[in-house]
Amino acid sequence: MTSSLLPMTPATEARYPDALPATWLAARMAIDPARIDGMRRAGQLIAVREAGSTEWRYPAWQFDDGKPRNGVERVVEAARSVGIGDARLYNLLTTPLGLRGGGSRLADLLAEGREDDVVAAIRSAR
Repeated sequence: MTSSLLPMTPATEARYPDALPATWLAARMAIDPARIDGMRRAGQLIAVREAGSTEWRYPAWQFDDGKPRNGVERVVEAARSVGIGDARLYNLLTTPLGLRGGGSRLADLLAEGREDDVVAAIRSAR
């Protein structure tokens, strides 16, 4: 059994509760896990992993009907252009906005199609 099929450690589950292993995504999207990794490296997907781990996990909210949401690639590009790493990008996208934001997050804005707002927020987050 490969490590990507094992349950997440409690630390990983607490830090990235909505993140899925590449093997699960590959099966769901009917593509090779190596292609998922290639998409991550190309900046087409957001992925996170625990320090010392070799397993990348992919937040479920970046997908719509089994495909990456519009804007994900732009968000990753914006983050990389200002030196924001994977874990920080995940945190920025999943932290509730404001004191009275009703729990909205940048990831929610991305799902609503407000990618310009998300990209602007990421660029200003340096």
